Amino acid sequence: MITNISAVVLAKNNKNTIEKTLKSLQDFDDVVVYDNGSTDSTMTIARGFKNVNLVEGEFKGFGWSKNKAVSFTKYDWVIIIDSDEVIDAKLLEILKTKQLDKNKVYQLNFKAFYKDIQVKYCGWNNQKIKRLYNKTVTSYNMNDVHEDIISDGFEMEILGGNVEHYSYHSISQFIIKADHYSTLFAKNNVGKKNSSPTKAIFNGIYSFVKTYFFKRGFLDGYVGLVISFSHMVTNFYKYIKLYELNKELDRR
Repeated sequence: MITNISAVVLAKNNKNTIEKTLKSLQDFDDVVVYDNGSTDSTMTIARGFKNVNLVEGEFKGFGWSKNKAVSFTKYDWVIIIDSDEVIDAKLLEILKTKQLDKNKVYQLNFKAFYKDIQVKYCGWNNQKIKRLYNKTVTSYNMNDVHEDIISDGFEMEILGGNVEHYSYHSISQFIIKADHYSTLFAKNNVGKKNSSPTKAIFNGIYSFVKTYFFKRGFLDGYVGLVISFSHMVTNFYKYIKLYELNKELDRR
């Protein structure tokens, strides 16, 4: 049993993935599931795990919400795992024995999947993402989207093993997330960044070219095409929504 690290999981309507996530965290003594408005069986599934502390709270952007969820943890060390992610056996064993250093923020290696198909290109595979830190010395920034652990002045260490990320199970989910993330980006940057229809178009096109050609998304077959197009759509809507919000702000 891991009794020095708390695991934190943000959840909302993740009935298809959260059971697999929580099974991978069964060796943690303290798992905080912070649910922000599930209407499916997500909370029922979470209550079935004895090591889970289920907290219902509001969502105010990813940075704020992760910090709020962390406030319910028992231990100073915190690992953030999304409700569609799974810790593999190798990483779990490392976490059981690792002597953690407060002067470090730890990165985890990610393997990405669409349904059960591993995405090997598109810039999705083997990403190193900061997810383990000591809450007494740092926290997440307050970004609504693209939130990150504040790591200035800290050393970085990459842990072995993997987190398997099962983020999408249908093309419809790409469409829903494109709308959600682009809205959060626009709201987070209104009055702070300039935008225009031209900027929206070129950011969208560049995102597709970068993902499909430069990052060799075409080698992932039709999945690579779906991901590349989704990146294009998301970036277009990010900047066109920002342009619209800035125009509305100017009229006030």
